[in-house]
Amino acid sequence: MTARRDVALYLGLAASWGTAFVATDAALDTVPPVLLAAVRFDIAALALFAVAAAAGRSLRPRGRGDWAPILLGGVCNIGLHHALLFAGQRTVPPAVAATLLGLVPVLTPAVARVARADDRLAPRGIAGVLVGFAGVALIAHPDPSNLSASVGVALVLASAAVWTVGAVLVDEDDAELGGLALQAWTLLVGALALDAAAVVLPGQSLAAATFPLATVGWVLYLALVPGAVGFLVYFRLLDRLGPIEMGLIEYVIPPFAALFGWVLLGDVIDAATVGGFVAVLAGFCLLKGDALRRRLRGWADAVRA
Repeated sequence: MTARRDVALYLGLAASWGTAFVATDAALDTVPPVLLAAVRFDIAALALFAVAAAAGRSLRPRGRGDWAPILLGGVCNIGLHHALLFAGQRTVPPAVAATLLGLVPVLTPAVARVARADDRLAPRGIAGVLVGFAGVALIAHPDPSNLSASVGVALVLASAAVWTVGAVLVDEDDAELGGLALQAWTLLVGALALDAAAVVLPGQSLAAATFPLATVGWVLYLALVPGAVGFLVYFRLLDRLGPIEMGLIEYVIPPFAALFGWVLLGDVIDAATVGGFVAVLAGFCLLKGDALRRRLRGWADAVRA
């Protein structure tokens, strides 16, 4: 029962994060990208704080062990990442944006090796990085006649890079807060950074937005389902399944984004995007082949037992 529940939660999380790309694309019709990200995480942070308080969790950070991951994760993984991603999605279809973010699991080991110079990539790992980048080039296929689309792809790739740097550098080992409260604070810091950016950057203020009923629905959906609930499910599964399986979710999300984009927005995915997705997945398998084999053997032993 526990295994089936984990599978259901995993697929539900992938589906909700896949729909987030479609919801973002729809909401961007009337709301500037930085403001949209700010409002989404304002609401999501408040929802997580309400859940943490109702659960009786401690909410007060207690020093550098708490504040360092809160500030770094909030600025990089919530603020900069989503500002760049939402800006890129103005010209990049949802499924393509989701597929480009599949580069994150490929970039993460490479960035980790740079951060720890004594830990070098093996030749197979270098090959995995190169194959992953080849897949991204196939997806992006820059078009000089459509400069806005190329800029959008660059912004999505920049958002992947920012997320990766934050994921590698954020260290929660010394944190005293529980995961739920820590995540609530991280979302709040990111939301406040986005609020400030929306005020300072031209064309990102409330004056540039309109909120018809459909947009309000999309924003609430983004904040509560893929946002607050999605992060709660993610950290529960991360604790139960580990980082390898949760890294693989980046390759489960794009099919859902493609499906919902086709149903709701009429988006069509071309062969280059599918081929690029396969190449990025192959690059990840080259990088994490040993760990994946160990995990598969563990699953096989569990089934035989």
